[in-house]
Amino acid sequence: MIERRVVVVGYDDAELMDIAGVTTPLHVANRLGGQPPYRIGLATPGGRAITCGSGLVLQGQERLERLTGPIDTLVVSGGDGHEAAAEDRRLVAHVRRLAGESRRVASVCTGASVLAAAGLLAGRRATTHWAYARKLASLHPEVTVDPAPIYIRDGRVSTAAGVTSALDLTLAFIGEDHGPTLARDVARGLVTYLQRPGNQAQVSMFVAPPSPEHAVVRRIVDHVGSHLDGDLDAATLATLAGVSERHLARLFGAHIGESPARFVRRVRTEAAAHLLASTALPLPVVARRCGFGSAETLREAFTGRYGLPPSRYRAAHAITAESGTEARPGERGRIAGHAHPPG
Repeated sequence: MIERRVVVVGYDDAELMDIAGVTTPLHVANRLGGQPPYRIGLATPGGRAITCGSGLVLQGQERLERLTGPIDTLVVSGGDGHEAAAEDRRLVAHVRRLAGESRRVASVCTGASVLAAAGLLAGRRATTHWAYARKLASLHPEVTVDPAPIYIRDGRVSTAAGVTSALDLTLAFIGEDHGPTLARDVARGLVTYLQRPGNQAQVSMFVAPPSPEHAVVRRIVDHVGSHLDGDLDAATLATLAGVSERHLARLFGAHIGESPARFVRRVRTEAAAHLLASTALPLPVVARRCGFGSAETLREAFTGRYGLPPSRYRAAHAITAESGTEARPGERGRIAGHAHPPG
């Protein structure tokens, strides 16, 4: 069976949550049946055990020095040891080498300093933990550092802001690889939110299930969220619920505040917004994944909800995978939106 190989790079004083925030969602995706599955490994210098900043010890599974591609996703963790890691020429050289053999590359939190030291963020827009942003910008004037977003995706290189943002970025990867349904299920399994990229608002359809006191409504809401590309007309949903269309409409009005048809349209449109902002999938593919009959139907629904067409929304939330986001003139070597700090 073909697998998506994911390698997380760790080192002494790495942040345990930076590592687990990547590996745990991928493990849950595998458990829920994501195909092809992820093969996850922790690579460390010499393949030895590392002591995380919390004092817990993790055993390395791969020797960084002997690791070779192809790799689907290479992720460098952050933590208190990031400065020593960024100054370790051998570690940085191996990260640079492995990045050339990887489909996509990412960092979590202060792991961005290692990517920057490897030259992988040059000319790119990137983020890191807000408390380290100015220092990263000062040390690497070739990088446009933006401390505001949860994460930034610039071409095949992604950077997550800090600690729990690893979840957001990894959920975006899962959504890109396997579609929004699996990403949603993983998010719910982890009792977390599936968020839009960067500093955008949370996608409301992925918040905790509404109306937990009413089993019928909860069952239909769950079904809609996990079958976006299926038949979700009122008659089908009523049959699934075992009630009449009129009664289902009353239940939704009382517990959701809108009709089943409006709810389905909203959920599909919000899922499309997530894919537009977090992937470079063509509009017809986004429409198909989210249950719209055509790209034109998606445009109509999207414009009605957000007040602008999908293309303009994607441009305004330009943190898309694969398409790349070049730093604007005058932005390199400073924190985006702020003058470069002196010295």
